[in-house]
This record gives sequence, structure tokens and C-alpha cells, in this order.
Amino acid sequence: MVSWRDARLTCRDGVELVSRLWQPPGPGPWPVLLMRQPYGRAIASTPVLPHPLWWTRHGFLVVVQDVRGQGGSQGSFGGFTQEAADTADSLRWVRRLPGSNGRVGMVGFSYQGLTQLLSDAEDGEGLPDCLAPAMTGLDERLHWASSGGAHWWALGLGWGLQLAALQCRRRGDRQGWWRIRHSLGSGAFLHEGPALLEQLDPEGMALRWLGQDPGQAEGWIRHEPPAALWKRPMLLIGGWDDPHLEGVLELWHRARQAGGSTLLRIGAWTHLNWRGGIDAQLLRFFQHHLQPAAMGATAEAPVLVQDPRDGQWWPLAHPAVAAGEAPAVAPGRRWRLHGELLMPAHDGVSQASGTPPEPGDDTRWLVHDPWRPVPGRGGHLGLDAGPCERSDLDQRRDVACFTSAPLERPLRLLARPRLRLRVTADQPGFDLCAALVRVEPQGAAQQLCTGVSRQLGDGCLRPGWRQVVLQPLLLHLRAGERLRLALAAAAWPQVAVNPGSGEPPWGGSGPDHRVITLELHGAGAELNLDPLEALDAGAEWGLPRSAP
Repeated sequence: MVSWRDARLTCRDGVELVSRLWQPPGPGPWPVLLMRQPYGRAIASTPVLPHPLWWTRHGFLVVVQDVRGQGGSQGSFGGFTQEAADTADSLRWVRRLPGSNGRVGMVGFSYQGLTQLLSDAEDGEGLPDCLAPAMTGLDERLHWASSGGAHWWALGLGWGLQLAALQCRRRGDRQGWWRIRHSLGSGAFLHEGPALLEQLDPEGMALRWLGQDPGQAEGWIRHEPPAALWKRPMLLIGGWDDPHLEGVLELWHRARQAGGSTLLRIGAWTHLNWRGGIDAQLLRFFQHHLQPAAMGATAEAPVLVQDPRDGQWWPLAHPAVAAGEAPAVAPGRRWRLHGELLMPAHDGVSQASGTPPEPGDDTRWLVHDPWRPVPGRGGHLGLDAGPCERSDLDQRRDVACFTSAPLERPLRLLARPRLRLRVTADQPGFDLCAALVRVEPQGAAQQLCTGVSRQLGDGCLRPGWRQVVLQPLLLHLRAGERLRLALAAAAWPQVAVNPGSGEPPWGGSGPDHRVITLELHGAGAELNLDPLEALDAGAEWGLPRSAP
């Protein structure tokens, strides 16, 4: 029989928060693992993380708390801004629970990841002794709501409506709950979602984000952990197809700058599919910092990244190059766009065969028909997140493809792809949606990562340099394969369809949406595979590992 009990904390302002406790057998005391989340304490993030009873078998007292205004906890749910004070109060409380030995680690992903980083305590008992934030970030605009000046339409609405449904259930609004559920199930939320949020959760974060300009930092909230937290032992967890990866990379960069004892693990994962996760790594981390007598000394690579193609894990802390592996240095870092070709820039040894084409007219045209916009598929922003086959999309005439010659030797490197391209539109608004694709010799086209850049205003009518930053990736191509850049003017429903009027997009196509013609000027255009700051080892690959 599953054994647990509920306990209540009275916060400094008198609000009571409810937690569920799973306790190991025996007299204790034990170190505590604390998770603070809005989805119901009984769930405990078990879609991706081990069940609390798994942790109790390893000698941890597990506490999963309903945050303020959710589940059984009192108060009004205010989102991220409420968590700093409540996290500090919760940490002080769990240190004194019966059965606790006073040592506390924090665990959780997404919302539960950010609760670990927010505290109004500068040091001492109001900070965790160690923490493992997964798939999270500090900047509400850049890490939670938008990319390239475009709101995360499907993801943002879906998550916002989930939180709204929790509020409906809390106040007994069964009709509202079912309206949300039916809308999500039918896909109607893509069109009616904002109205549902206005009716059923008008004070929620999701609706507030939709009302803010994603192209400007002004007015957006950026959270800041206490300075002392950066020095606490931290295990950061990200996924190549998770929308919060840039947030995790920023956390890694800042923690290392602060001199913290920090580990980073990036897997071939989406937000909700960790393919078995890294339970063993989490256990070693918490045992090392909370049960040192039982654990003993361990040596962990600071950075481990998983190759999505073969599942191998690569440490980036050792100078050895894997046997038979081609160095991942300048070759493959810069590519030029010419006609329908993607050509390696000559800043190193060429990665692709073929003769450069003759100079000529390097302009291509894309016509965006709002009645049938190019769909967004997979990647980090899709409801169907992850790698996907896109041969059919690349055959559309409203998708411009630039494809390399077959590679003469393998290429494996860490990169943040960045496209710089001169574009002119015939309307005062357009989107540029990019995908990086691996083309296999038999013709299969595997999408690797995506990015978007939203352009609004009369400047769209004049030739101008536009930039698209794509999701970071570990690029792995074999000899004989080709690299492709695919460009479109839409990625519905991942981002709203640009109306072409200069007004901010809002949902799918409507009767006032305009046909948009784009001129893509190839002269000087480049795809740069930029190194990931403070993480990329260039040619310095360690030997692959089977698991993190």
C-alpha cells in the first residue's frame, strides 16, 4: 500500500500551503527532497521523474507541495512572482519536519524548476543545500513565452489553459473545466483560446504574456535568484527539443561565471518525454550532496550531451578525440546560400564536394498564401515535439530549400544556428520560419531544429538584413548525407500567422490576412553554426559514454 501523509505550512503572511510527504521506513532522520508545483501534489512530476516512493527506498524524505492558490493550498495563484517568499518559507519549514535531518535538496522541471531558483533569502536555511532545476529559465519573455519576436502560440495557449482548468476545478466551475477540455481536444483552442483565458483565467500569466510585445524586453519580468544560490551545488537538465533549452544554457553560463559547483546534462528529450530520463544521475547527485557518508567520492564530467542520432553521451571536459571521429572545428561552421545550394564558406577545409555555381541572379521568391499556411511540425515548439520527417514540406513551392552537396566526411558539432539573409516583402509584415534538416542519401529529410523571426512595420517593404536564430543542437551528419536549410513564411500553429498588415499576429488566418510575397536575396547570405558559449569544446570531444 502506498504510504503518505499530508502536512501544512503556515507562511509568514498566514496563508497555509499543503504538502504530501512520503517517508522511508525506519527511525530516520533523513535528508529531504522538496518539489513545489502547481499541478497537484499527488502527481509529483511522475511523467518524467521517479515516483516519490523510489526516492524513499534510497533514504530520502520526499515533500511535494501545492504552491499557493493551487491544489489544497490557500491563497490566490499569482504565478512565478509569488514563489520567492514561499520557497524560502518552505525550505525553513521542511528542515524542521519530524524525520528530517535538516539537509534539503530541491528537484523538479518546468514550473517546478523555477521554484528552486527563486527565494527571497540571501543565504542560510532559506536556500536549498543543492538543487536540480530541469527545463526552465529566468526570463518570462525569452524562456517561457516567445522566440524571435513571436509568441509561442500553441504551447503558450495549451499551458495557459491547463492552468486555467486547474483554477476552474478549484472553484468548482465544472462547465468551465469542460469547455477548456473540449477546446484542447478538438484543437479549437488555437482560435478560441485567448477568449477562454479572458473568461476563465483573466489574471493568469498566459493571458498577460499574450498582451505583451514579444519583440521588446520592456514590461516583461525577468526573475533573479539570490546571489548565494549560484554557489550551491546544481545539476541543470535540458533537452534538445525542449522550449526552455536557452534558459538552461543561460543558467549554466551564469553558474559557472559565479564559480558554482554545477553539472549540465542535455538529453535527446522533449519537454514531456525523457526516454527513461536520468534517474541514476539524479540519485548520484543527491546522494553525493545529501548522503555523503553513504555515497563516497565520485567524479562527474561537468557537461554531458546526448547525440540524438545514436543516443551516445559525450563529455566535453577532456581533450581526447574519439577514435575515428573527424574533428568538429571550423569546417561546417559557416555556409553560404547560393541559388538552391547551401555551400560551405571557405574558412577551413571544405566539408562538401561539388563545384561552386556560376555567379548569376541569386534572388528567390516565396509566396505566402494565408488560406493554407505552411505548417510547423515537431521541433521544440510543436505539440508533436521532437525530430520529424519533412520531405513533404520541403517539396512545397512555398518553402525555399538550400541543400548542400553530399558531405565527404562526417560532421559532429555543437551549435546555435544563425541565419543572416536580406529579405524584401511586398507587405508591412512577414514571418521568416527556418528549419535545419538532415537529408539522407535515400531522400529522407529529418528536421533537426527550427527558429522564427517576426518582422513588422514599413521596414519590411525595403531590402534589409534579417536574422533567424534557431534552437541549439548537436549536429551529426555522416559522409554522403546533405545539410539543408528550409525557409517558409509560416509555422502554424507553433506561431500565429502573420497578417501582413503590420499589426501583431493573433491566431490563425482570417479574412483580413494578406498574401505576402518575399524576395530572398542570396548575395552575402550566410548560415552560421555558432559555438555554444562556455559549453562548446570545438574539436575537444571526450570518449562517448553509454549513459549519464
